[in-house]
This record gives sequence, C-alpha cells and structure tokens, in this order.
Amino acid sequence: MRKATIGDAAIEVIAAEGMRGLTHRAVDRFAGLPAGSTSYYARTRAALLELAISRMVELDDVTLDPAPGQLAEYVAGFVHAAITQGRTRMLARYEFALEATRRPELREAYDRGGLVIRRRCAEVLADRGSAEPERHARVLVAWLDGTIFDALAGTGSLRPPDLAELTRGAREVLAGLGVAG
Repeated sequence: MRKATIGDAAIEVIAAEGMRGLTHRAVDRFAGLPAGSTSYYARTRAALLELAISRMVELDDVTLDPAPGQLAEYVAGFVHAAITQGRTRMLARYEFALEATRRPELREAYDRGGLVIRRRCAEVLADRGSAEPERHARVLVAWLDGTIFDALAGTGSLRPPDLAELTRGAREVLAGLGVAG
C-alpha cells in the first residue's frame, strides 16, 4: 500500500515538475508522508524512478474488450479518458519516454508497458478481421499516442478534441486499416 502511494505521488511530481523535480522530499510532500518515508522504500533516485514506472505500468493494466461494433467508440473513449482524467499520468509518461532514451535501466520497464497495449490491440484487431493485426496495432497505437500527445503537449492542447471528434477519427483510422469499427 505504501509503495503504491509513493508511486502515485512520484507520478504526480513528474507530471507537475518534470524529472528534475523528482526528489524523495518532493514525493514525501506530494504523498503527505513524513520526511524520509520515500527513502525507506526507494533508497536511490534510480530506485525511485523504477518504483514510479512500475506503478505506471501497473495502473496501465488495460482490459481491451470492446463490444462488437463498438471498437471506434471504445478507442475514442480510451483517448478521451487519457486526455481528461488520465492527463497527469500521460504527462508523466512523456517525461519517462524521454528519460528512457537516456537511461537503459528504465527502457525495459517503459517498453514493458507499451508492449502490453500493442499486444492487446493486435488481439482485438485480429478478432475484428485485420489481415495484419500486428502492423495495424502499430498504426493504431501511433494514432493513439499522437492524438494524446497533441491534445496534452502539442498545439492541439489549445483546443483538445471532444469525444465526438475522437470517435470520427477512430472510425477513419479503423476504416483505413480495413477493420470493422
């Protein structure tokens, strides 16, 4: 329980202050814990980063099980949730993505989470008739990632897409892949 609290607070710190703001003291403060609590569970900065990214992967355990004929709505809902109530975690994810390019020890944990969503997308796309589910999953995930990034950190953040616009976009992507949406 305490590790989850620390992981959640570390994600909040990263989203609010970037990687440079991630300190044991800042996590204690965000979590409302006594000073030194974070250090007890994660002695080093590397251990704290690993704890935070592991927590993110745990929170990302997404069940992809859209109802028949509702794939576009499901995908749009996923993106909408990521840019609204999931905003903090997504911002932290972008910070981790950049950090993982410089820290091989984080790369594995970061990729582990990304591979889960790609694998699940490929399974769903195969069930919906995709001729090339793994390649199509890569395209769909790229659309998801790009749309979320643009809505949170890109120029699209000036006017993020609403659920209706996201649904139209998801339908267009799925139609382009020849997949029943």
